[in-house]
Amino acid sequence: MPNNPLKPQQKTAHKTQQSALFKRLDTLLVQSRDLWQVKAFECTSLPWGTQFPRLAERVWSIADEDIDDVDRGQSSLIAVLLPSLTEDLMEAGLEWELSLLDITSPLCGEPDKALLSHRELPDSELSHFSAGIKGRKWEQINAFAGQLTRCDSDVLEWCAGKGHLGRLIAKAHNRSVVSLEWQQSLCEAGTDFAEQWHLPQTFICADAFAAKQSQLKVNQQAVALHACGDLHVELIRLASVAGTRNIAFSPCCYHLIRAKEYEALSRGARNSALSLSRHDLQLPLQQSTIAGSKQQELRHREIAWRLGFDSLQREVRGCEKYLPIPSIKQSQLSGDFNAFCLWAAQTKSVPLPENINFEYFEQSGLKRQRLTRRVDLVAHLFRAVLEHWLLLDRVCFLEEQGYSVSLRKFCSERVTPRNSLIQAEK
Repeated sequence: MPNNPLKPQQKTAHKTQQSALFKRLDTLLVQSRDLWQVKAFECTSLPWGTQFPRLAERVWSIADEDIDDVDRGQSSLIAVLLPSLTEDLMEAGLEWELSLLDITSPLCGEPDKALLSHRELPDSELSHFSAGIKGRKWEQINAFAGQLTRCDSDVLEWCAGKGHLGRLIAKAHNRSVVSLEWQQSLCEAGTDFAEQWHLPQTFICADAFAAKQSQLKVNQQAVALHACGDLHVELIRLASVAGTRNIAFSPCCYHLIRAKEYEALSRGARNSALSLSRHDLQLPLQQSTIAGSKQQELRHREIAWRLGFDSLQREVRGCEKYLPIPSIKQSQLSGDFNAFCLWAAQTKSVPLPENINFEYFEQSGLKRQRLTRRVDLVAHLFRAVLEHWLLLDRVCFLEEQGYSVSLRKFCSERVTPRNSLIQAEK
């Protein structure tokens, strides 16, 4: 049975409330898209600088070494940037519902401590179940399992990998689990563990995008922890068609979609004026509360070098167009800028002349990086709003399919910034 099931009138009121909030978020995102729907790498100046002069002045007043601290959380972004943005809006006679920028607090409920009492594994077993799983990932699995609605139905673990979540549910909750995974080697590894521990867990090697192989049933609880992009969207679509009574999932990597642009789910999102590219969908993910100072230093170096090479290739090719280059190995960042440019030029088949002034282009990259960091900083002011727009698109879609839906955090941001849990019940 669902926890605290909503009465019909409560269900209708909740659905109306979520739909109304979605419309407010949508309005703000449409109004502000010049500030967040940008590609910083392509900018040669602040693209909104003329329209928002006080905001432009404010971001340039922030010291380079302070930007990461400002960018670390929504509260610091609001404290530093909102006063200047408010002044610009007042000067232009515009009214935006800027209180929604702090949407993180009121929308997502905190983890339900009453649900965290699932049977802890004894130390003698814990080391086996958590073996090979990084500490924070194990915390995520444990917290997610602890927030699941208690019911007697079997569990379908969607995009299971080796079935780490499913095996914990099978052991700690004493429930039968079917783990769906398309990679045969992962299924075999998961099966070996389940057999070794005599767990009620079976693996099915199948494609999550193949409806006939989905294994979704009515009397079932479908779960997915950080299923990326279209994978969790496919889950809720297929589960809705199958009439699956309980769905629990944590969205991740919204940009990993098959279509070039986002395909809205709910009626409200389908009627929106927003058109979201894969690049736009990466905005909510541009936050790291976990990266250390060394990782940040390497990331800044990589961006500066990429921009420096971009300035070089534009001059060489006589083309004012950004040229993306593939991902690089971290070891390449321990070399020098010259070697990086030679590698990038070879990779993209860009012939380089002799006697290049690499130092000039390296400095050009650093200068452009100062700009891109400030373009991104302002865009990040809206990342929580966009993520909640995406979350509510899923919530409203499920409500339209007749589900009672809750949205809450299943763990702290210290463990993962992607800590939203959507549970839908019939």
